[in-house]
Amino acid sequence: MSKTSTDAIAADAPRRHVLNGTTMGTRYSAIFYGPDRVDPALPAALFAAVDAVDRQMSNWKSQSDLSRLNHVPVGEWVEVPPEMFEVLKTALHIGKLSGGAFDIGVGDAVSAWGFGPGGRQANDAAGSPISNQRPDTGEILELDAAASRVRKLAPLTLDLCGIAKGFGVDEMARCLDRFGITSYLVGIDGEMRARGEKPGREPWSVAVERPDRQNRDILGVMTLEDGAIATSGDYRHFAEVNGETVSHTIDPSEGRPVTNPVASVTVLARTCMEADALATALMVLGEKKGVAFALSRQLDVLFVLRKDGKLSEIGLGRFGGA
Repeated sequence: MSKTSTDAIAADAPRRHVLNGTTMGTRYSAIFYGPDRVDPALPAALFAAVDAVDRQMSNWKSQSDLSRLNHVPVGEWVEVPPEMFEVLKTALHIGKLSGGAFDIGVGDAVSAWGFGPGGRQANDAAGSPISNQRPDTGEILELDAAASRVRKLAPLTLDLCGIAKGFGVDEMARCLDRFGITSYLVGIDGEMRARGEKPGREPWSVAVERPDRQNRDILGVMTLEDGAIATSGDYRHFAEVNGETVSHTIDPSEGRPVTNPVASVTVLARTCMEADALATALMVLGEKKGVAFALSRQLDVLFVLRKDGKLSEIGLGRFGGA
């Protein structure tokens, strides 16, 4: 399930610990500094934190709370765990904030293009009428906070892949907080969150990957302290459709993969859930609208564009721009 390794920094200094395991079809990791002996309950608690997110919000698990919500009729109230309620609430907020660029109601289009659990071939999706039947983001769900319940307002399949992983990272951070850990870097895949500093007042460093579909390489390194970072891109999850390479990121207004020049977007935010969703929204908005949105919200964002086989960057805020 998980494993622990410990390396001494110095006899009188906090020790470096590493915990890792599998979740959501990928791996999670936690690097932190603390006493020689950590609470023996911590590894199981950390796994339980990410596993709960997977069991609640996975489209790939037929018994998940999300799958249960997707299968009930429109208008029927469904009680959901408080963690999932928080994610749904944040998803709708960022959806409205971005003018619908972030939309959790794209599950049918995700599956139609071959990126969902249904196994449908992507080239069967050409000419799909999904895009013409999309309601506004604020019209897909009604939330009842007092009872922690939701109901669908339209016959859509919800997909939380653009936000659940980030929330899982935040849950790992909260887990370490509960155990009194004040210096850590946690992550699931490329989504990361940090607290404090390493010994010697050294900040945590996170590599930003170059959006290359053939090779893994580092574009740059970002320091992270008491914040989160997430990247959305077209270079890890993609498909070939009629000789064209298409991204897994769906443009809700079109019901098809995005076609703009943005190869990846990296966002710094207070929480990883927010960074995750915003990165997806900015991928959809594209070069011009995405930059304008990021500037209007004073976001720290790195856009990497791919044009004529060459990469270029637009960095905002802490990434070196306006």
